[in-house]
Amino acid sequence: MTKAAELAKMGEVLTNSQIGGRRNLVINGAMQVFQRGSATFNHNATSTANLYSLDRFQFQSANHDELEGTITQVADAPVGFTNSLKWTTTESESSISAGESFDCCQKIEAQDLQQLAFGTSSAKKLTLRFYVKSSVTGTYGINIFKADSTARQLTSTYTISSANTWEEKTILIPADTDSSGTIANDNGEGLRITWHLGTGTSFTSANNALTWTDYADAGWAFGHAQNGVATTDNATWQLTGVQLEVGSQATPFEHRSFGEELLLCQRYFQYHVSTSTAARYYADQYSNGTLVLDQHHSPMRAVATGTVIGTWTVSNVGQPNLYVGTEFSHYLAKPVSSTGRAYFYAGQNDGVSLDAEL
Repeated sequence: MTKAAELAKMGEVLTNSQIGGRRNLVINGAMQVFQRGSATFNHNATSTANLYSLDRFQFQSANHDELEGTITQVADAPVGFTNSLKWTTTESESSISAGESFDCCQKIEAQDLQQLAFGTSSAKKLTLRFYVKSSVTGTYGINIFKADSTARQLTSTYTISSANTWEEKTILIPADTDSSGTIANDNGEGLRITWHLGTGTSFTSANNALTWTDYADAGWAFGHAQNGVATTDNATWQLTGVQLEVGSQATPFEHRSFGEELLLCQRYFQYHVSTSTAARYYADQYSNGTLVLDQHHSPMRAVATGTVIGTWTVSNVGQPNLYVGTEFSHYLAKPVSSTGRAYFYAGQNDGVSLDAEL
């Protein structure tokens, strides 16, 4: 490349890309944070699932009657990364019926997307880049979805050219200048990136390739031709290095520290569990009423759904009840029926999970 061409390219990057500040709109794109641990999808439990394992990445499935698989973090990634998300099909679908769908997605909070100016003449283009690896080659579909007000979407495709090989993919997403493309300034879902892995014909017939249109089921996965991940036993699909940024030029991946990435993830999910023999929670009372108050690690997106994990050690009182009243704190309590010492505490691997996902 000549010097003049290099300067022209640099000017294009400066004009069409975000310079400075946080560029990556995706959280946990390097697959560092893994609070929940591995997850298993089992069609015998439910044919419709919204399942998390690695933070912020959700697997969605509808109407599958045979599909089973595992989701986990693995130490397998392209140069510059350490971890990836990995799906493994442990029981495949014999075929994909028209109304079945299976995919991986990340939902991005609406108030973090106001700089896109969607729904106006000043709307910005976006660039999506990621690394993907699969045992099944072929063309895969991808969808960008906007939920607010009038639901909008566009689709694109990428190709796995070589089995079991890391490949980098870049997709340019046009601006949505239509007035119905506005993204609300709130804590709801703004945009959703969806990687299709097993989709029926009810979702593939309407052509909206790289064109924003009002949502219709038929356009959910247009161009998605490869269902092999869902229909092949032991098939694998892996993802890492996911970056969505403003502008029409892909820039180097924005690596954030583990601590910063964890804090971003904890807005949506928190795990208050002791990994040592030291008690994570402890309440000790010599009169009626046992109570412990605990702050969240950080404020959450909304009032969370809380779950008590494990069987706690108790004396003169039952297992504690969990109460979540605000985005900032939760507490555990259990009435004591008689005067005298009563206590409960969370031992190793016991505690609380808090979910405020989109």
